[in-house]
Amino acid sequence: MTIVDWLPVGMAVAGYLLGSIPFGVVVSKCLGAVDPRTAGSRNIGFTNVLRVSGKKAGLLTLVGDIGKGWLVGWAALHTLDQEAVVLGVTVCPILGHLYSVFLRFHGGKGVATAMGAVAGISPAIGLTMLAVWLATAAIWRYSSGAALAAFAALPVMAVALGRSTGFQVFAWLVSGVITLRHKENIRRLWQGIESKIGQSNINQPNS
Repeated sequence: MTIVDWLPVGMAVAGYLLGSIPFGVVVSKCLGAVDPRTAGSRNIGFTNVLRVSGKKAGLLTLVGDIGKGWLVGWAALHTLDQEAVVLGVTVCPILGHLYSVFLRFHGGKGVATAMGAVAGISPAIGLTMLAVWLATAAIWRYSSGAALAAFAALPVMAVALGRSTGFQVFAWLVSGVITLRHKENIRRLWQGIESKIGQSNINQPNS
């Protein structure tokens, strides 16, 4: 095999490793803040880091998680030729975040990283998802509900915009994975006991 043949494999591995970087943990430790794995919901994502480690740590975590997904998606789009390969590589940072090799294959829920990855290969769809997230979070103040709304919109937009069958399958898969990672949040939303943004949820370990 030539270097060109190995390129997608190398990018997939690099994408997974980059996605595996737990920015919530790294940022909190660098700032001398609380390790998000030990407080609040014990999740390494933006919402819990914001809650237990402060606004600066939360913002840096959000930028890092979105950025690692975007970088891999953007690089794949501008380097690889076949759409199926591009989409396959774009999934890798999401898997890395969900099953981080640096955290014994545990991880976060993948919202920011997946949103960044989608934006890397389709800026319009990615930015629309972000707008849906922000609007939903601002109105109802449920981070999980905002994430579910944004990723419910992903396959809808893929179909409405006439994207390829491959992209539509990618959209449904990513949306499905993110939804499954929020199954406990969905249960709590249904029961009316889900914590809102800025509200303590120490007794909800899967938030």
